[in-house]
Amino acid sequence: MLIQTLKALFGRDLNRLKQEINAYKDKSVIWHIERGIANSAGNLCLHLIGNLNTYVGAELGGTGYVRHRELEFSLKNIPRTELVAKIDETIHVVDNALDSLTAGQLDEEYPILVFDETTTTGYLLVHLTTHLTYHLGQINYHRRLLDV
Repeated sequence: MLIQTLKALFGRDLNRLKQEINAYKDKSVIWHIERGIANSAGNLCLHLIGNLNTYVGAELGGTGYVRHRELEFSLKNIPRTELVAKIDETIHVVDNALDSLTAGQLDEEYPILVFDETTTTGYLLVHLTTHLTYHLGQINYHRRLLDV
């Protein structure tokens, strides 16, 4: 049951991420920062894509994805269409990886150390949903604040 819940939450919020990126009236604002805003919506989007492709796709789904975390925050001006395509790919990767999991695997130790101590796969997946929604909220606020 948790796997289906995770699939629903990841799917819902990755689709919301796509909607937020598409909702910018001025696509250049996606990459804009000012007034103490540390990260643009574009960089947060790249960060979420990299995060999920690493911890769900590569580690659980065996995709072979190699993360370049520093680029998630340094790349700029990637076309909106490319961001949306990357979100769509991530939806597919997350769905496939979660489809390959069993309920028993959720209670097993996650394959790599992410925090200061080991966690279960289920714990990490729940964490990743909250990480996604945290940054999704930042992107929503960024858009409403700067895309006027």
